[in-house]
Amino acid sequence: MSAEYDVIVIGKGNAALCAALAAHEQGARVAMLEAAPEEESGGNSRFAGGVMRFVYNSVEDLRRLTDLTDEEARNADWGSNTAQEFFDDLFRLTSYRTDPNLSEALVTRSFETMVWLRSKGARFVPNYGRQSGIVGGRRKFFGRMPIEVSGGGPGLVQYLTQNAARSNIDIHYETRAVSLLYDGERVRGVRAKQRGKPVEFHGRSVVLACGGFEANPEWRTRYLGPGWELAKVRGTRFNMGDGLRMALEIGACPHGNWSGCHAVGWDRNAPEFGDLSVGDQFEKHSYIFGILVNAAGRRFVDEGLDFHSFTYAKYGGEVLKQAGQFAWQVFDAKVKDILRPEYRIKLVTKATANSLEELAGKLEGVDPQGFLETVREFNTAVRTDVPFNHTVKDGRCTVGIEPPKSNWAQALDTPPFDAYATTCGITFTFGGLRIDHESGEVLDLNFDPIPGLYCAGEMVGGLFYFNYPSGTGLVSGAVFGRIAGTAAGKAAKS
Repeated sequence: MSAEYDVIVIGKGNAALCAALAAHEQGARVAMLEAAPEEESGGNSRFAGGVMRFVYNSVEDLRRLTDLTDEEARNADWGSNTAQEFFDDLFRLTSYRTDPNLSEALVTRSFETMVWLRSKGARFVPNYGRQSGIVGGRRKFFGRMPIEVSGGGPGLVQYLTQNAARSNIDIHYETRAVSLLYDGERVRGVRAKQRGKPVEFHGRSVVLACGGFEANPEWRTRYLGPGWELAKVRGTRFNMGDGLRMALEIGACPHGNWSGCHAVGWDRNAPEFGDLSVGDQFEKHSYIFGILVNAAGRRFVDEGLDFHSFTYAKYGGEVLKQAGQFAWQVFDAKVKDILRPEYRIKLVTKATANSLEELAGKLEGVDPQGFLETVREFNTAVRTDVPFNHTVKDGRCTVGIEPPKSNWAQALDTPPFDAYATTCGITFTFGGLRIDHESGEVLDLNFDPIPGLYCAGEMVGGLFYFNYPSGTGLVSGAVFGRIAGTAAGKAAKS
């Protein structure tokens, strides 16, 4: 069996959908190949929280994306995320290794892509629940991410899927791409397995947008290192690295941080793969307001180094390095009201006590004496002359202990005390393919384009190294999905 199209997009997450819609804008007849059945489709995008990091200079830019009232716009501090601020965050978090051409495209095209997403039916709303707080009677947004997708990642996939249906884009579910049809000069389609039967899809352009290898424990161990097969998978079980393998088999050039990944603190007893009924709520990102302790009862990171948006994707890997691959997050009653919503779901591994001594006995796998010594040392090291303010990096730190806590340090002295057991949850892998930043074309080992082959989303290598600024993934997927889809559509119709 075979089918003919102008553009074939492999995957059906945010990046793939953006590529398909952009190719359709060029007049191309488009097919999407999705390995998952329809009810599990959408890739990692379905598991995303939906926050978006993009360039905006004032609330007036945000009003182009949302339906903010005059009162809402006037009565909050919306901050900014200028191009310079976005560049600074991306460069700093990647230790200045991010590909300059890719980062230029991502940052400078982020806002126009958000406007384009809205034109495709995506709805955006203020991020009141996770990125704002009341200070002096006025709402203040922090972390430079005041906007999220209505309905989170599942909402974004739904909006774009509805547009794809209106655009008569064919979506083939339970169709896993196996190899590229390549004649040595040009990619001319894809071989796939559709519900167990071989099928070929022929086309003038193929866009790879089917994610990294985070669901493949063998590849995780091979590229990320021993122990990574023990990580939980935050998202889809279908991202096995197929797209990367197919491209490398025909001479595509690998690029980026192949031993790096986005990995977060995740509920210790979460299932092996993401659960769509829970979404991203197994995450635990308010550690900045408490302490993290390992099996020895000792702290091992600076919990207050920065807003969670700039450390959470790195600290999951630090948890995986601890004995038993777990850590407990510990809080007292002073911060209970500012913990993020995921701490209040039903499926949570939690211990509560009215004294630290009682809590020490409830932290499964933790040395009680080591924990109590750590808390006593921490409590006496807190600078009490600096006021606590959870909406800024307040400088309320510890003195004389290692590791330090740079911000939001408060003594654990107000019962009841709550603790949450976490492990490492891997989101996506950083290693990918080298692409042309202007067209999304995949480059070969000589850095020449492979005619007919394009790439977008998590498969793009070279953007992220070591760490990741929250909210960048969905925007990056949309930016490079649109770039790749537009170029693929033009090439197919030329």
